[in-house]
Amino acid sequence: MSEIRVTTISDTAGTGPVTLTKQDAAVFYIAVNQTSTQAILSSLNCSSITDGGTGETTATFTNQMANANYANFNTSGSDNNLRTIFNAPNTTRQKLETYQVSSNSTVSDAYNATGLVHGDLA
Repeated sequence: MSEIRVTTISDTAGTGPVTLTKQDAAVFYIAVNQTSTQAILSSLNCSSITDGGTGETTATFTNQMANANYANFNTSGSDNNLRTIFNAPNTTRQKLETYQVSSNSTVSDAYNATGLVHGDLA
C-alpha cells in the first residue's frame, strides 16, 4: 500500500492552493453562546456577531455569499428544549433566532446555538 505525505498542495503555477472542484464543503459555521454576554464558541467564515436581544444573534460573514439562495442547517446543540433557526438570509450576514421547542413564539437564549451554511461564496 502506498502513502502520500505533503505539507502543501499548490496550483499548477505554484502560487496558491489547489481549487477544489466537484466538491461541496461548508462555507460558514458558527457555535455561539447567547447567554449573558454573547460569545463565539467556534466559527468558520464569521467575522463578528451582534447581540439582537434574547435569543437573537446576527453573524457577519468574513467572505460574503454569491447570493441569498443557500442551504443552511441549525440547532441548539446541547440545549435539548431549544431550537435555533436562521432568519432573513442575505449575502453578508445571517440571523440566528432561538425558540422554546414547545412554543415557536417564546424566544430564549441558548448556550450553544449553532448554524451551518452550504453555498457559493462571491
